Amino acid sequence: MSVFETPEAFAAALPRHGAIVGLDLGTKTIGVAVSDRLRGVASPLETIRRRKFGLDAQRVLEIARARGLAGLVLGLPRNMDGSEGPRCQSTRAFARNLSRLTDLPIGFWDERLSTVAAERALLEADTSRKRRGEVIDHVAASYILQGMLDRLRHMEEGARE
Repeated sequence: MSVFETPEAFAAALPRHGAIVGLDLGTKTIGVAVSDRLRGVASPLETIRRRKFGLDAQRVLEIARARGLAGLVLGLPRNMDGSEGPRCQSTRAFARNLSRLTDLPIGFWDERLSTVAAERALLEADTSRKRRGEVIDHVAASYILQGMLDRLRHMEEGARE
């Protein structure tokens, strides 16, 4: 199975180069963000309206194929005390089921406060309430992905020292 619990295990499974996708799994939507090929910057891409797992997974994998992505990062919605509730279980189930449909490595990133950070950034940019509602999920996905990208870069720098 290609689901990895730690950023270190995920990094070891990734090819040296290639963009990765970040997913913010909500109950109604999936926010999608992608990195550049050098894995420096995460950019919001789109929000998928959730329907059924098969259709949701098909859209995620279409994006992965079209962009030649090297891996997937799912935001893990831990509780503030670090414990895992039903939303974490649902995210882990999504990852397990998705791993049966692709060989791409799948990693998790602790997403606590990513939506709060995204909301704050959109408010600071004076984004209208309607527009915030349209983009919040894929902006949150970019925060999740950027967190993983920063961690991967930090690990790489540590390995070179």
